[in-house]
Amino acid sequence: MDIRTVPNPLVRAGGRWLRRVNDRHPWSHNDHFHGWILRRLPARRRRALDVGCGAGLLLSRLRGRFDEVLGVDAAAAMAAVSAERFAGGPSVSVRHARFEEVDGAFDTITMIAVLHHMPLEAALRHASELLAPGGRLLVVGLARAESLADFVWDVPSSLLNPQVGMVKHPQPVTKPVDDAGPPLPVRDPAETFAEIAQVARRVLPEARIRRRLFFRYTLEWTRPA
Repeated sequence: MDIRTVPNPLVRAGGRWLRRVNDRHPWSHNDHFHGWILRRLPARRRRALDVGCGAGLLLSRLRGRFDEVLGVDAAAAMAAVSAERFAGGPSVSVRHARFEEVDGAFDTITMIAVLHHMPLEAALRHASELLAPGGRLLVVGLARAESLADFVWDVPSSLLNPQVGMVKHPQPVTKPVDDAGPPLPVRDPAETFAEIAQVARRVLPEARIRRRLFFRYTLEWTRPA
């Protein structure tokens, strides 16, 4: 069943209401999954790569857990923000680069809300080539909602989302937050969860991919030793 064929005035109204609530009680769906990543780091922690590092928040959490941490971002403005944040500090470096331009060997590669900005199969293959034996790929991604199963997962996410926002940010925001940083690059995901899972399991045998609340999925894969 394709939910695009279902009349959706209630869905649109619900989406407008959800955006209004989120604007008043904002919170980061991506940062919410940092704990999931940190709990799954491999035992060997020499080098880590964060793809699409943005403002560098995950880099700051990986620092100290690895001997060396590299952040890359295809957006020059975002790479500059991270580079300035870690300028002169030990163990963290930042490059303005596309993922396919990265070489070397890493014990962990992380991607949060960035895989849908790249060709899916090529990015997964490149990640598998960069990982050292026993290295781990940890992805938090976005998928295009299309099927009834996608919609079923979006409903509880939509209901819980404002409640989490009220807990994390109980004081309502009455005016737009003045954020001097560059805007995050935005792109709608092209592939559905089913399509992503099919490609991931072909390219990364025994990859573990799961739907998650708050409009995300997770993908975990360890390169065989």
